[in-house]
Amino acid sequence: MEPVFADFSTTPARLSNAVVGYHRCGVAPSHLALGADGYVKLDFTTDGPEEAAGAVLTVTTLGAGVPMDILLNGKAVAEGLVFPETGGHDAPRDRVLSLPGELLTPGTNLLEIRGPADGEGLLRLTTVTLDPARDSGRARRAMAARASTRSVFAFGTERRPVNSTAWQPASGLLFHIDRGDRAVPAQLSWRGTDGAETAIALRADMSGFHGHYRAADGALGEYRGTLTDRRAYPGGTAGVPPLRFSTEEGQDGDWRPSGELRILLDDGRATPVERVSWTDRRGNAASVTLTAAVVTAEGHAAQGELRDITDTVVDVEASDEFAAGGEVARNLLRRSRSKWLVPDDTAELDFTLQRPAAVASYSLTSANDAPDRDPRDWRLQGSHDGSTWTTLDTRTGERFTRRFETRDFRFANTGAYRRYRLRITDNAGGDEIQLSQVRLLAGAGAAPALAASDFIGYYGPAGESPTGYRGTAVPGPESDPAGIRKEGPREKLLAGDLTDTAQDLDSAARLLGKLAEYLRTP
Repeated sequence: MEPVFADFSTTPARLSNAVVGYHRCGVAPSHLALGADGYVKLDFTTDGPEEAAGAVLTVTTLGAGVPMDILLNGKAVAEGLVFPETGGHDAPRDRVLSLPGELLTPGTNLLEIRGPADGEGLLRLTTVTLDPARDSGRARRAMAARASTRSVFAFGTERRPVNSTAWQPASGLLFHIDRGDRAVPAQLSWRGTDGAETAIALRADMSGFHGHYRAADGALGEYRGTLTDRRAYPGGTAGVPPLRFSTEEGQDGDWRPSGELRILLDDGRATPVERVSWTDRRGNAASVTLTAAVVTAEGHAAQGELRDITDTVVDVEASDEFAAGGEVARNLLRRSRSKWLVPDDTAELDFTLQRPAAVASYSLTSANDAPDRDPRDWRLQGSHDGSTWTTLDTRTGERFTRRFETRDFRFANTGAYRRYRLRITDNAGGDEIQLSQVRLLAGAGAAPALAASDFIGYYGPAGESPTGYRGTAVPGPESDPAGIRKEGPREKLLAGDLTDTAQDLDSAARLLGKLAEYLRTP
């Protein structure tokens, strides 16, 4: 019998030798929730003779106290089965059952897991595995091997500043760290080139994490996340190429090759990472500090002159705008005599760049009429994440002497921010504020990128002494075809990965036939 498993802890679910249908269930990032009269059906195949000795079924849930019924080919195997109360409230719990060989039939079989009929509680199902009695654990091993290829993790995140009771939405977190051993991280910490630091501990099933952070301005807070996707490498990197290094391990000056290290860590702040430390599930620990060369978008060394980078603005948002008259914030990016108008004597404009840049000058152009609408007092601020802002330039009592006058404002700044905010706190006496243009200027390497050249650090195998660890950057990305995913409709057919489910032509044909059967069902 091929290994049979259904892993609901990822989206889409990982399936092997199984087509899964469900009814009255909710698909969560880390489990499948069965409500009142809800059920899951696993349609799988057996080869025949080797199943005479029976099979071993393992069902894993989160939490306890919710009964379930288990049927195989329409016959009850267990009724009102309740998991014991052990571990924490959300701790995974396994229940192992022996299935008599006479209940299995050569060819197609149907396993059903039914939730509570009384409507009390939710049965949170994470995995189901089925093994021949002679080789218990085979499906778990196959599932673990398959999961190791899905080494790109995406999380939705929240932050809670110190002394605050409210969690605030934050940018997503995407990471992939692999030394070639496909070991999943248990703890992870990193520091950006702006000085911001973050450390997290991941749940055993990788469904979420909890940690803390120190922002670039020193602000502290908690950090947590929920798994939103787990993808295969390299197709799942979402266009964010990892850093790749050819590495060596050394002790007492003797260095030996140790394979390739890949690091992808994107926390949404668009700030390069300079240090990464992690401990994996096997107890191995590593820490690396990256050295980097600053290059321009054209690949040349950064110079001192300024250039206009307004064309790299991908979004501009205003606290308000006169949309009915077409006098909107987007007009500020055009080289024309259009304008932006807001019916207030204070206003904010937020500019998001395609990539971080160290803006050191900006210009404002007055609009066509009403001089009393001209800005007079304002602050220019920069931010990496859109929540913590640093004031870069402050102006008070400024005046425009004519219409469509452009004035330049230069200031000292070496920090590369992706977001800039113009906060206008007063105008020239009117009830409205208006501008015709805003231009942003930065150094010749206006959108500087940090190209990692090498790293130095340590690697500590589990139970052994740590060794030196160093690496040299490998140019160029890797690529291979992405998997094809299909999603079925009725009895709600669970979305799974066909490349995981079908292991040979026979099973592929059976799977496609089953999919067609579901699609024909009215």
